[in-house]
Amino acid sequence: KTISERTARVRDQFLAFALPDVDEHEIDAVAETIRSGWITTGAKTRQFEADFAAFVGAKHAVAVNSCTAAMHLALEAVGIRAGDEVITTPYTFAATGEVIRYFDAKPVLVDVEPKYLNIDPGQIEQAITPRTRAIIPVHLAGYPAEMDAIMEIARRRRLWVIEDAAHSLPTAYKGRNIGTIGDATCFSFYATKPLTTGEGGMICTDRDDVADRCRIMSLHGISRDAWKRYTAEGSWFYEVIAPGFKYNLTDVAAAMGLAQLAKVQRMNARRAVIAARFMAAFSSAPQLQPPPGGEPGNTHAWHLYMLRLHLGELNIDRAQFVEELKERKIGVSVHFIPLHVHPYYRETFGYQPDDFPVAHGEYLREISLPIYSKMSDADVQDVIDAVLNVTAAHRR
Repeated sequence: KTISERTARVRDQFLAFALPDVDEHEIDAVAETIRSGWITTGAKTRQFEADFAAFVGAKHAVAVNSCTAAMHLALEAVGIRAGDEVITTPYTFAATGEVIRYFDAKPVLVDVEPKYLNIDPGQIEQAITPRTRAIIPVHLAGYPAEMDAIMEIARRRRLWVIEDAAHSLPTAYKGRNIGTIGDATCFSFYATKPLTTGEGGMICTDRDDVADRCRIMSLHGISRDAWKRYTAEGSWFYEVIAPGFKYNLTDVAAAMGLAQLAKVQRMNARRAVIAARFMAAFSSAPQLQPPPGGEPGNTHAWHLYMLRLHLGELNIDRAQFVEELKERKIGVSVHFIPLHVHPYYRETFGYQPDDFPVAHGEYLREISLPIYSKMSDADVQDVIDAVLNVTAAHRR
């Protein structure tokens, strides 16, 4: 029988939308760190930074406690100030816009291209004003933005490029790893990300000045490695050279990060297998639009599997589609509610939904399916069966 001729098997247990791929390696690494007596920023964090930089291919990596902190520090390091403008995409999480507002600077939004939903380079130029200082492209779902075009504009117009790579480990653009292209690249290690430390982030850059400033400002603006003050090689004396922040990553988190980094390629390969199974299952259904697989030379981290619905081919809306998947015990989400439709951005900058029609229109028909390396083959099949069953039950 086809899926349209039978009722999809309802799972005994709810399938979580996302789960970290954690095993005894992470548990042992964290336990070893706790037993060592050094649990805050120290040698483990420095090792994680060095190994991560080597993995990505960047000269520097600075570990912090979130990707939000990473982007804040990167913007501070390149000199963003009150009244400046920073170009970014509306199709992103709140953090991308809010870090710009931390400086009382203005986020200037540019619509996305409809295929991958990354910022449209063709619309960036017209958004540049004499106040523009930087561009923050977002590699949505783990697929790279068109960095050649973005970097050409940035270099010609003397703008900084800070990449929001919260979804993008490992990701490559035309054979170059994300983390080696812009002036700084910011990664997330949140619980749902392809590599997790529970909470955490990393700034990668080839610029000595940016790395040095981020490192200093990540720990109160102290002019030397503050963690060394409590070691045999350290000194009690320190100087505060700027009003910094408390953004450092702990050794406990870094120990987990090292264990995750050792298996990140395996985890990514599993995500790619799941994405391929979804693609094969959904590509023939006229009610469904799977995400595109990608261009030659580019690799996808598959942090998210963003399925789009052809609502004209269905007799239910997106909200009911989501609810029916949940009734079948499949966890789903929506990515993202665009920045410009949130009350703060509407009220502060006067944005209307149709100001960025691609971002708003695609959001209205998007659902994100579970995709993570701990999913079993049976889990994957349950997702496929549930999606096709809902689709068959409500097709026009």
